[in-house]
Order: sequence, then C-alpha cells, then structure tokens
Amino acid sequence: MTQHTPSPLEVVRSFNEAMAKVDFPAAMAYVAADCQYTNGPMETVVGPAGVKAILEPFFAPIRENEFIIKREAANNETVFVERLDRHRFDSGWVELPVTGVYEVRGGQIATWRDYFDLGTIQSQLAPGA
Repeated sequence: MTQHTPSPLEVVRSFNEAMAKVDFPAAMAYVAADCQYTNGPMETVVGPAGVKAILEPFFAPIRENEFIIKREAANNETVFVERLDRHRFDSGWVELPVTGVYEVRGGQIATWRDYFDLGTIQSQLAPGA
C-alpha cells in the first residue's frame, strides 16, 4: 500500500485551514521544530513554540476567522499564498491582506514569512475604528 505524501501546496493549505479554525495543535503539526517564522515587520521566531507565542495572544479575542485565498503558486518546495485574513472580534470584522511565503521540507513548514501592512490592521483595531 502506497502512502500519499502531501505536496508543499497541500501542506500549506492544511496548515492555513487549521489556523483559520484556531486549531493550534493541528496547525503546529505542520511546523518544523526549527521553522523560522517572520510575521510581517516583527521579529523572527523559531519553531512551533515561537509561532504560538506570537499568534496565540492575537487570536485569543477573535470569535471567528476566514482566510480567503486569492492566489496560490508553488515552485518545488516554495509556496506563495495571497490571502485576505478576516477576523471577527466583539467589535466587528477586520480585514488584512497578507502574502505568505512558505518553504516546505519533509512535509513540514521550514520557513514562513507573512508580508502585510501593519498600519492596516492597527487602524482597524484602534479605539473608535
């Protein structure tokens, strides 16, 4: 019996689906122990613990997520995903256009960089916005 090895694009899709559900255990299973994650203009962190340390506090007050995939492209181990991240807080929805660049090795994400305009999300989360 042949076991299916997911392609890098399939790994990234599954990862993003788990993140949209805020299912950290499922999502972190796709993150390599030495993964380097850069969240926009912020510092780079390493591994599942580093990723969780950055994202869990942001996702904690969110009531619902939608990651709308606009475009995807893969070249060998490198995957590009243009998406619209929608997050529903108690105060309403905020939207953030993001481009994620992932390098997948051995079925796990080894490098992940998200590119976005920090001011876009800050302006929507500001009091009175």
